[in-house]
Amino acid sequence: MDRFTDGVSPRLRYVVSGPLDGEPVLLSHSLGTRLELWDALAATLEPHYCVVRYDTRGHGESDVPTGEYSIDDLGRDAVAVLDAAGVTDAHMIGISLGGLTAMWLGINAPSRVRSLVVANSAARVGTPGRWEERIAMVRDRGLGPVSDMTMGGWFTPEFAERDPAAVDRCRQMIADCDPAGYIGCCAALREADLRPGLPTIAAPTIVLAGERDPSTTVADASQVAAAIAGSRLLTLPSAHMSVIEFPEDFARIVAGHCGGRDLPIRSSGSPA
Repeated sequence: MDRFTDGVSPRLRYVVSGPLDGEPVLLSHSLGTRLELWDALAATLEPHYCVVRYDTRGHGESDVPTGEYSIDDLGRDAVAVLDAAGVTDAHMIGISLGGLTAMWLGINAPSRVRSLVVANSAARVGTPGRWEERIAMVRDRGLGPVSDMTMGGWFTPEFAERDPAAVDRCRQMIADCDPAGYIGCCAALREADLRPGLPTIAAPTIVLAGERDPSTTVADASQVAAAIAGSRLLTLPSAHMSVIEFPEDFARIVAGHCGGRDLPIRSSGSPA
């Protein structure tokens, strides 16, 4: 059932599933998507974990504040969701933009983090010029062209041919995103540079990279892992959306890291 944070701005949509006394897991999605990105992973985890997922500000059913956002905004939003869900601390799993949010929590709110899984992300994603170009494209042409362009980097050609419906669902999420919210998060990505804070992260951390990810490369992930003491670097033969291309492997990695469980993995594949 959808819930919304109360008494804070912006108002954020979140969902809690699984046993309330289970190990808590917080899921933070990528730019342009929404909490439904995690449907398959949540279905696998929720028999054993308390799974909390939410729509990032400017996305899905969450509020769309005017103006540009910052990584501090996104990190504080994640803390607000934990507070609203009554969760003191959680295993934080973030992909792409959500991976930056996860790292922000590890640096700035360590008492709220049991462990981190940073998937298909980087401490500094792209360049300011790249994000300025993306912002200009959305302002001029909307999110339709961006959604089509993005799929080429999010999925390998083999996966796109094998499961076009999954690709179409992700394309539609981006096309349906509020342009102002998308631009606001692009501004956060343009400015965010978490490299100086990475050595302060003490939570057990897995850094997961896609071997064929052109956006956040294995080299980017290696830099993050090298800066976080005791972290582990793992790779999957995916492009940017490893959680969609290899859902069973992704779920095994998460479950093994967040409590050491060896879960029976459903072979349902991509989110509904």
